[in-house]
Amino acid sequence: MRQSGFSRRRAVIAAALLTSAIAAPAAWASDQKAYDPGASDSEIRIGHSTAYSGPVSMLGSTGRTLKAFFDRVNASGGINGREVTIISLDDGYSPPKALEQARRLVESEGVLMVFGVTGTPPNVAIHKYLNGKKVPQVGVASGSPRFNDPEHYPWTMPFYPSSRIEQETYARYIAKADKNAKIGVLYANDDYGKESLEALRHALGAHGKAVHRAVSYETTDALVDTQILNLKDSGATVLVTIASPKFAALAMRKVQETGWKPLQIMTSAGNAAVPLLRAAGSNAANGVITASYVKAPDDPALATDPDVIAYRDFMQKWNPQDNANDLYPVTAYLNAALLKYILERAGDNLTRANIMKIVGDIQSTRFPMHQTSIVVKTSPDNFDAYKTLALQKFNGNSWESTQ
Repeated sequence: MRQSGFSRRRAVIAAALLTSAIAAPAAWASDQKAYDPGASDSEIRIGHSTAYSGPVSMLGSTGRTLKAFFDRVNASGGINGREVTIISLDDGYSPPKALEQARRLVESEGVLMVFGVTGTPPNVAIHKYLNGKKVPQVGVASGSPRFNDPEHYPWTMPFYPSSRIEQETYARYIAKADKNAKIGVLYANDDYGKESLEALRHALGAHGKAVHRAVSYETTDALVDTQILNLKDSGATVLVTIASPKFAALAMRKVQETGWKPLQIMTSAGNAAVPLLRAAGSNAANGVITASYVKAPDDPALATDPDVIAYRDFMQKWNPQDNANDLYPVTAYLNAALLKYILERAGDNLTRANIMKIVGDIQSTRFPMHQTSIVVKTSPDNFDAYKTLALQKFNGNSWESTQ
């Protein structure tokens, strides 16, 4: 059958359009909306878990702050017109429970990503599962170096200073402050504690020093009195406490009771021990040193700082349940700002692959409540955003910078 002139012309135009589309797929894709599970025209579903119960239930403030942050975002129109739904579950800081909740978030709740899970043990438990499912595990709140491995685990991105950087900061300070230091360590007998202890040993070795004695505790222990007496009797002149806030507070109390006067260094994970002690009327935290990357909301020198004012206003209006001076709400607020940044950059391309592309391309960015000297930067082969930390000493009323 012969084609009419109109039919031939139509066939030529159709062929030309098809050729053009094949030659320029990127241009075509850029004009389209792209969604993976958990995203739509109206909603972005984000999964999260933390310890709302159990021995470290104070971590629950991270979930409440994250949800409150996006309640405020949604009240202002959401992200690119989409409501952000934070589904935050209780993992009790238990690895089996964390895995159970991650499965629920992915398979039942249908989230786009899992964000901001707190602590090394829970994140270790869900690490392989989420990567196997190709679901982003972003904003991991753990200093374990294992979470920065884009080659083998391309779906995982930490957003907490690595234990290597933190322990190097302490090792430099100890080497300068006490040339004859005998270093005692109290550490949690879990992945977090063991990895931090190993990082400290390595960092001290670079300064010709070693751990004098290290003793561990279990998260089920009621006290750490025996461990502190062990370290005191060893003749240690420096005490490095690698612990959650509850156990850091118990350790500082016991140090004070015994009359021991070591140089005390507390890892950043235990920072919330200080307001715990202050609330109890104790001055056992006076003089303790820690490394930080966030502004201290109770620092008098920062009373007029715009970041601090905005953060305090947020906490008062959107999350009055938690103490604005505690470390965990501050870090959760900062981490929530990272999530907002990622979702805004994603635009209408709300795919899991695009989320990880953005994660690997953060260029010298400073988020609200970062210390002025801190900026974060990532690349496709290095998701570890933090490169430096600042030392602070508690003066009895607030944290102050130290060298």
